[in-house]
Amino acid sequence: MSDATLHQLLHPSHWKSAVGYANGVMASGQTVFVGGQIGWNADQLFETDDFVGQVQQALTNIVTVLEEADAGPAHIVRLTWYVTDKHEYLARLKEVGAAYRNVLGKHFPAMTMVQVAGLVEDQAKVEIEATAVIPGP
Repeated sequence: MSDATLHQLLHPSHWKSAVGYANGVMASGQTVFVGGQIGWNADQLFETDDFVGQVQQALTNIVTVLEEADAGPAHIVRLTWYVTDKHEYLARLKEVGAAYRNVLGKHFPAMTMVQVAGLVEDQAKVEIEATAVIPGP
């Protein structure tokens, strides 16, 4: 990994290709931890009950927090998703992918998704945590 590279994807050569995520990421620099973001706006109001709409808003919230550190989507090395309904996620995967690319582009960090019984905010259908690494000088 050179100084010009933001991070290096780690994928064993004999494994099937990962689609839409990375199995591992190696990075060096200053680490930014973004707490779980849900699908509400800056005023902590939900503008939609739609799952995909909440995914897009949560990802937008992550990008907004990263901007405070002069970072962006390319610096994200890990995302952890908590969803209340994995079946809705799977049924709407193409729409989720479109929302993802709309906000983060074609940058696919290491990811984990977990179905949970509920989130602290009852109206929330998804919560996403992010870890980003900003390369050092």
